[in-house]
Amino acid sequence: MPQQKTMVSAPELTLDLTPDAAAMLCATDLLPAGPAAIAVHTTYFDTPARDLAAAGFTLRLSQIGDERIQTVCATGATADLFVLPEWRQTEAAALPVLDDRSPIAALLGARIANIGPQFSIVTTRRTWNLPWQGADMELVLDQGKIMAADRRSTRGEVRLALRDGPPGALYALARRLNEVAPLRLGVLDEAEHGFRLLGPMLHMDKAIPAALHRDMTAVEGFPLIAATCLRQFRLNEPLIDPGNPDAVHQARVALRRLRSAFSIFRPMLPDEVANRLTQEIRWLAGILGQARDLDVLRHRGGSETLSARLEPTRAAAYAQARLVLESHRTRLLMLDLAEYLAIGPWTTLPSGAETRDLPLREFASAALDRLRRKVKKDRIDLADLDDKARHELRKDAKKLRYAAEFFIPLFAERCRKRRAGRFIDALGRLQDRMGLLNDLATAPELVARLGLADDPAARALLGTDRDKRRQIEAAAEAHEVFVDAKRFWR
Repeated sequence: MPQQKTMVSAPELTLDLTPDAAAMLCATDLLPAGPAAIAVHTTYFDTPARDLAAAGFTLRLSQIGDERIQTVCATGATADLFVLPEWRQTEAAALPVLDDRSPIAALLGARIANIGPQFSIVTTRRTWNLPWQGADMELVLDQGKIMAADRRSTRGEVRLALRDGPPGALYALARRLNEVAPLRLGVLDEAEHGFRLLGPMLHMDKAIPAALHRDMTAVEGFPLIAATCLRQFRLNEPLIDPGNPDAVHQARVALRRLRSAFSIFRPMLPDEVANRLTQEIRWLAGILGQARDLDVLRHRGGSETLSARLEPTRAAAYAQARLVLESHRTRLLMLDLAEYLAIGPWTTLPSGAETRDLPLREFASAALDRLRRKVKKDRIDLADLDDKARHELRKDAKKLRYAAEFFIPLFAERCRKRRAGRFIDALGRLQDRMGLLNDLATAPELVARLGLADDPAARALLGTDRDKRRQIEAAAEAHEVFVDAKRFWR
């Protein structure tokens, strides 16, 4: 039987850096002079239909000095099927040799004839072995270019690998390096960089499901879920620009999902570090929210005059967002989150042991029940609630939706998948209606704060009592539909 993987302390960490940051790093006393740079030329192979990638494998040939190495890797959930999910062999040929030493021949069958080069990466690599806080570290600095069809992209990264010693030293070294040069948490490996360069140009990245399965425990599920949120944020972060409002929206969604994951798994996180991190996530989301609110206001107003009046404030909000995203505080937050997910105190505290050991599916069912009860509220009359209470209900609905999306992979039976789709749709309609109500409630303060009370298009956003009654009626109807939606986890 294949060996089941369990959550272990992360022995490696990848950090992205610019050419200027690389020069700053090499100039510091932290990295002693000496290691000669070596050239690495790597080509990734697949079929035109990307059959290997679809099956969860990568195939590459790397020329390192006089040596040519062929590597097949199982990635993602596929890696769980193998005790050692990597096959390496030294080859003399310039094309892959695909025999029974790896699973590819059996996997592709006749399609193996279609395998060809997809993209190449030319890298200059330097490697240091560093003692750090009682640990032995390897630091690899890669700088190079990715070439895919007619596209080119530069790439720079630092990879830290713990060879021996306490895992905390890995993150301590990362923080020290981040003080010398601006480094950002890396979430893409070189294969992902290349395949993304081959695909359509992306303006934003939406959330993707975590690779959960029903045999997991809660302690295995939380870091996987949180990591998908962290990844979504980091993928959208460099895309945030006034001309690309979708990226700031998706970055905020990622942060909200991350906060929700911390909240959902709160019984397992009985430590002050979690509280500090969630407050920092809230702060960062608030900064991005200033730009997002202006995007929404501009869209809702639908007036060129209003857009023109908003533009200086909107440009300033985006400039502030960029400053914050590039700040030491934000970079450090990403490192703190990565460390917490891998080796945070929650992984060993006795007070969370019972929850950690729960089957993830059991934990998910209880969490979904608890969150559903808060949104259901015994078929409350929305007309009887004030704006603040309706806002709280909206937040509860959002958290329930995120939880449902997190845990859907655990309930993959066909009948449950159909039920899950209907449940999410009903919850989404309720969220939309509650969102429109919230827009009406917050518009007066926002319009006044921006000095737009004299603008007819802005005043139109305030709505009337009749508009509010209609929205409440529509939200109440959506709430009834949600209450009647069957639970997919029961």
